[in-house]
Amino acid sequence: MTLREEQTLIARWIRDGSRVLDLGCGDGALLAHLWSSRGVTGYGIEIDSENIVRCLETGVNVIQSDLDRGLSDFDDDSFDYVVMTQTLQAMRYPHLVLREMLRVGREAIVTFPNFGHWRCRAQVLAGRMPVTRHLPSTWYDTPNIHMCTLRDFEALCAAEGFEILEREALDTEHQSTPAMRLLPNLLAEVALYRFRRR
Repeated sequence: MTLREEQTLIARWIRDGSRVLDLGCGDGALLAHLWSSRGVTGYGIEIDSENIVRCLETGVNVIQSDLDRGLSDFDDDSFDYVVMTQTLQAMRYPHLVLREMLRVGREAIVTFPNFGHWRCRAQVLAGRMPVTRHLPSTWYDTPNIHMCTLRDFEALCAAEGFEILEREALDTEHQSTPAMRLLPNLLAEVALYRFRRR
């Protein structure tokens, strides 16, 4: 199973032997990699039946569940890390999902497309909803219901009392440049954050 580039970046942030919960885990590639190379244990949560079959075929512990219903099956501080890649913007109540992530986990890691990227801004100024490399769906055919910018996410973290530990501002190939690090809200197409409760 091949990791997506953002999953490779996430794997760097996860300590050996830790317990991980992967929300919207897809085919389970990240958990399978962490289990085989880093001695990590944990679970994936996924709603898509085909992805659940793929997880089971590779030995990944997976639970079929709708993330908008919360994580009530898990006790407080059950995991070292709770990961959610490219799913936050599709959540009905993203702030509640973030709270739940930090209830059941000591740290959380999320990735999401940056709606503040200059291409998005230009298309909105032209009177259209953006369609870009990192947001390829049209407004009527998108799973994304709560788009945000890096500044929006950081304001939410401040309001919720979350401490941001690390941030990566990336393009769609998951590379960064000095300009992107200087003006992340304008130039980053994808955001990657690691954070915890204060």
